Amino acid sequence: MRIILVTGLGGAGRTTVAAATALAEARAGRRVLLVSEDAEGVEDTGGLAGYGDLRVLRPEPAADFRREFLALQARSGTALDLLGAAPFEDAELTELPGSRPFALLRALREAAAGDHELAVVDLPPLPEALALLALPEQLRRYLHRLLPPERQAARALRPMLAQLAGVPMPAQWLYGTTARWEAELAAVQAVVEDPATTVRLVLEPGPAATRALRTARLGLALHRLSLDAVVANRLLPAGSEDPWLAGLTAEQHRHLAELRTGAGDALHELPHLGRAPRGADDLALLAPARPCAASAPVPEWTVEDRRDEDGVLVWHVPLPGAAKEELFLVRRGDELLLAAGPFRRNLPLPGALRRCTVTGAGLVDGDLRVRFTPDPGLWPRTS
Repeated sequence: MRIILVTGLGGAGRTTVAAATALAEARAGRRVLLVSEDAEGVEDTGGLAGYGDLRVLRPEPAADFRREFLALQARSGTALDLLGAAPFEDAELTELPGSRPFALLRALREAAAGDHELAVVDLPPLPEALALLALPEQLRRYLHRLLPPERQAARALRPMLAQLAGVPMPAQWLYGTTARWEAELAAVQAVVEDPATTVRLVLEPGPAATRALRTARLGLALHRLSLDAVVANRLLPAGSEDPWLAGLTAEQHRHLAELRTGAGDALHELPHLGRAPRGADDLALLAPARPCAASAPVPEWTVEDRRDEDGVLVWHVPLPGAAKEELFLVRRGDELLLAAGPFRRNLPLPGALRRCTVTGAGLVDGDLRVRFTPDPGLWPRTS
């Protein structure tokens, strides 16, 4: 099953493009699921639910938060009773800030588990979407640091260890909750990292569009996500005799030329309808070209063996759009902390590099090349 994640600049028409993409695929005879927080607005434009084999799923952060909070309250009921705490009722719980990303991640996991052929997921604006896609891996890393798997494996010895050490040990429900969170996050991370998951970027040509494309390419490359299309939305008609409209069109097409240079063949251009979409027929005019049958290739992170030349191994990490002054590298055990612009990620080192020392790094045409010197005892040079 293929998943298309749709994001872009705020107000550029992400939800409209996501709905148009889903509708076009359903009309082509595919079983499609559209995931959108603005599903009601999408259905108002054309009543898409039930059109062909198209279904609409709307994440509900408030309901999702209440369900998770009440479940956690039930699991820790004994401790709350000992403290004399009064439990919360469903009706008095209000969604807290930060619950929206988790609802979206659970909706993404549900979409991947469905029986449809394609899921189109309407994500938040670009900065929030990139943070959302990085969240499962980050949270799993935090869980492993706070409650390592080897500590969980010793949970059967918890009562005895507590007596010997004289300090309280984590409660059994904490181990169970951590394991459940780990399993859920691992499932979502697998969906995000699946080669069949691609990202579609929606931009309205303007001063911020080129910067957004550069940011998106860098952030997606760092998390090994492929960009299958860049949609230039709401293009004004050329050739207007009105000087005011002609001036706007000329400026927009100047920025469009910059997008063409940055996106190449991935760019799809959609017209401005002169009004808000008013149904399935209007959405049919706003569908980008259908995605190709094969998923876009995931950038390769290869290890080049140069021991015959200068005694080093070179790790190639594609980072299109990166600038040298934005890069920062720190070796930490078997990981490499890489900061690139506003993004950072802990990259597990390939096995061949774990017994090597970082000796330098350079950026060549969007390709970060990290040089490692092998341990002579482990990697004897060939003659």
